[in-house]
Amino acid sequence: MSWQISGQYFETCNCDYVCPCVPTQMKETTHGFCIFAMAFRIDRGSYDGLALDGLSFIVVGHTPETMDKGNWRVGLIADARAGKEQQEALAAIVSGQNGGPMANLAPLVGQFLGVEARPITFQGNGKSWSVVVPDLLDESIEGVSGMGGEPLCLDNTGHPAADRFYLANAKKSHVHAFGIDWDDVSGRNSGQFAPFNWSG
Repeated sequence: MSWQISGQYFETCNCDYVCPCVPTQMKETTHGFCIFAMAFRIDRGSYDGLALDGLSFIVVGHTPETMDKGNWRVGLIADARAGKEQQEALAAIVSGQNGGPMANLAPLVGQFLGVEARPITFQGNGKSWSVVVPDLLDESIEGVSGMGGEPLCLDNTGHPAADRFYLANAKKSHVHAFGIDWDDVSGRNSGQFAPFNWSG
């Protein structure tokens, strides 16, 4: 069985900008625990011949300590436009059961919280991105530029979404899904974005 998906990704987490997770290989966090929401829009994709073009999904997670300690609680919000087989394909990709970048995180996940099929509105371009899932999630980011005016990025991150991503400030983060609750409109918490290209 083979699969491939590519498109746009962005994320917010409850750490202050810049999130210390990547530079410390998941050994540090601003508040001693982590809440994150990784949003993906698939521009082109297939799973064992099943088309996934145009679908979105969001990985919502909570870690009780620093991320390297494990015991992650993770849930999947799948695009309501996806059929049953497409939802199952997205769940297989996110769980890492058929390889791909998320497979490396699987040993850290202590509890999979299930799949919620909901309408997802994923919007943006350039440095501004947002995603809304009615009653569950509402988050947006704005990319950060360096002193020369170019977008700031991190390379060789090892992050499952993208090895190179752009840094951003989260404009707002509202998560109320899978028993994970978080609201932040301070503009201080961390965000990031990148094109992504996964296969397995």
